[in-house]
Amino acid sequence: VEALPELIASGDLATLVVVAGGALAPDLQRHVIAAYEAGIRVVPMPVLYEGVTGRVPVSHAADFWATTLPGAGRDWDYRLAARVRDIVIAIVGLAVTAIIVPFVAVAMRLHGPGPVFYRQVRLGRNGRPFTIWKFRSMVPDAEANGGAQWARLGDARVPAVGRFLRATRLDEFPQFWNVLRGEMSVVGPRPERPELVDRLEAAVPFYRVRLAVLPGLTGWAQVRAPYAASEAETLVKFEYDLYYLRHQSLYLDLLIMVKTLGVVARFRGR
Repeated sequence: VEALPELIASGDLATLVVVAGGALAPDLQRHVIAAYEAGIRVVPMPVLYEGVTGRVPVSHAADFWATTLPGAGRDWDYRLAARVRDIVIAIVGLAVTAIIVPFVAVAMRLHGPGPVFYRQVRLGRNGRPFTIWKFRSMVPDAEANGGAQWARLGDARVPAVGRFLRATRLDEFPQFWNVLRGEMSVVGPRPERPELVDRLEAAVPFYRVRLAVLPGLTGWAQVRAPYAASEAETLVKFEYDLYYLRHQSLYLDLLIMVKTLGVVARFRGR
């Protein structure tokens, strides 16, 4: 702090990054204002972090709690436009789903018995539970012994047809029904199971904030980070989810949908 006046006067300072929570000390506040008046860009650390990484630093959320609050995505005009988009895409998606159901059913039957569809309770906007629909990608009773758990790469519970469905994200297509019903959106944080939300809420600060918007078929975390198979990896994806909540817009939604097509084309789905 003592060196700031000399740095500001030197003219060599382009950006001043402020890493401090709460109110600034009087001396620091005076120097920061002087830097701003000298034409120096003053940036809070979380803002810089977001711009560089596309994530919100959860480890500093206690000091910068405002960085966890959703942005314009809660405005009525965005929600209306997004809902119209969701209905149109859901109708097209359900038509495609109806075409591929027989092929998926035959492929599953060749790999063994079990239902074509899989239903599971997830948490939607404001924590309301709903039943999500998917093509079954795991063996029947995959969690009979261990309860709720993350799927991992090379998971023995996922047969070959399930790996293909996951890689192409075809397993998510039945969720267009959830989108049409208004329980999900095309773009948003992926919906989690209630028991996993309770576990993560105890470990991850502000985790429940992601329930402020509709969950999505795809999201910023899905196109920016690999599949999460632990609480630490889930924390990274949560930072991406927070970034989406703060910068939610039709443009960002379109960018995510385009990137999702790239993920599917490269068979990079989890």
